[in-house]
Amino acid sequence: MSEIVYKNYIGIDVSKKNLDIYIRSTGEIFQESNNKNGLEQLSKKLSNYSPCLVVMEATGGYELNALIGLQQAGFDVAVVNPRQVRDFAKATGRLAKTDCMDAGVLAHFGEAIRPMPKETVHQEQLDLLQLQQRRKQLIDMLVMEKNRLHTVSDKVKKYVEKSLKFFERQVKEIENKIAEDIEKNKEFSEKSKLLATTKGVGIITAAILITELPELGKLSHKEIAALVGIAPLNRDSGTMKGKRSIWGGRRSVRASLYMATLTAIRFNPAIKVFYQRLCDAGKVKKVALVACMRKLLIVLNAILKNDTPWKAQMC
Repeated sequence: MSEIVYKNYIGIDVSKKNLDIYIRSTGEIFQESNNKNGLEQLSKKLSNYSPCLVVMEATGGYELNALIGLQQAGFDVAVVNPRQVRDFAKATGRLAKTDCMDAGVLAHFGEAIRPMPKETVHQEQLDLLQLQQRRKQLIDMLVMEKNRLHTVSDKVKKYVEKSLKFFERQVKEIENKIAEDIEKNKEFSEKSKLLATTKGVGIITAAILITELPELGKLSHKEIAALVGIAPLNRDSGTMKGKRSIWGGRRSVRASLYMATLTAIRFNPAIKVFYQRLCDAGKVKKVALVACMRKLLIVLNAILKNDTPWKAQMC
């Protein structure tokens, strides 16, 4: 929750073409185009309501132009989880759904919950993020084509194999481009090299952590685990003690950390010993793996916070 007190809370419902805006303090509703000109007009209008917190949902990329444009204009912007906002809307009795109503809910959500503003996103970070998204899309298509390979006839098989080769080549090119872009940026390069001193963390995992988890190294170990979504949550009621489970957080970061942990429990001595100790104590392997994910994240957080390479003592 943000410690800053704002005079105004602005909700923006983002779509591919338009931005629907709701001013919480006045109830004003208006629309601007989701492009450079529209953002310039929006920035001028919002300057009358400063200091304000702008709240928008993560919409799979459509919100990025508005996020960067408003941040460059000097506004604090919070990008929130759509599921949280929808649950908030239901809790406040708003069951209908339109773009204008969604903008109003976002403004109310901002005032009531006061989410933390997102750290400033720079163009280099956005470019790297989009490369990573494209790589994930290609890998998803690779998996689908590999699955098809076992079901098609011999006549069709050669076409699927051609697709596989094309996607594999594209993935390799993008991975090389990611490595090249990280090397060009001094800050990214230094962070990447520090993170890569941990066995299990490669260039792609480091890139995802740098771009999608900029808070890494700036929060406590409990805060960073909760942000990613690998902090165990209680499920107790009365005398019933439920199983602890993880929920929410940043899915793409968690997925990358999962893959890194699979490697770490094999080749990182400290994580491997920790995993084995949990399994020997009777923990389910899935539970032990999540615990290792959390431990690995805490180590990575300490590495950037202290600006020091990995050391076995950290575990």
